[in-house]
Order: sequence, then structure tokens, then C-alpha cells
Amino acid sequence: MIKIYHNNRCSKSRCGLEILENSGKEFEVVKYLEDVPSKSELKQLIMLLNIKPINLVRKNEAIWKSEYKGKTLSDQQIIEAMVANPKLIERPIVINGKKAVVGRPPETILNII
Repeated sequence: MIKIYHNNRCSKSRCGLEILENSGKEFEVVKYLEDVPSKSELKQLIMLLNIKPINLVRKNEAIWKSEYKGKTLSDQQIIEAMVANPKLIERPIVINGKKAVVGRPPETILNII
């Protein structure tokens, strides 16, 4: 089952959702600001995306700039920051089986559906 980690206030995330809706395939929407991923879920996402945790962080968010920017953080600390502040998680993230992409630009979602 395809899954999208979605924030409706984000235009890229809304575009990603529209791509999935237009695909005609079944998918699940995870509103990750309400249903915050656990540390283990985030680790799994990061592994599927084949990236470092820092690459999943929205570095222009005010909370990142005020609390974390310029600090030397371990991967574990970065994951903990995203769990504590889910606004820091880049979006949308789409998972299809063992493949995942960050939908920036949203058209990258087409590569895995």
C-alpha cells in the first residue's frame, strides 16, 4: 500500500496528494503533524529514502533556526528533534513498498507509483 506523509498546509504536499489521487491507486494519508512518527518509524523512513537524517530536516523552519542551527548533532539527536517538532520533517514523503521519495518536486512521486 502506498503511503503519503502529508501536511495540508504545504502546497508541495497538496500537489503530491493530487498526484496520488490522479494515479487511481489506493493509498493511505498520514497527517504526520497529528500522527507524529515514532523514532523507529523515522529511522525506517530515513533508511528507505537512503539519506542522512539531516537531509530530512526543513532547515528554514523557525524552530530549527532558533534551537538547532549551528549545533553539532548526532543522527539520533536529529531524529529526536523531528519527533519533538514534526514541522521539521520535510514533506511530502511517499512510500511504496521498499521505495520512498521526498516529493520535492512533487513529480518525483511518479518514479515510485
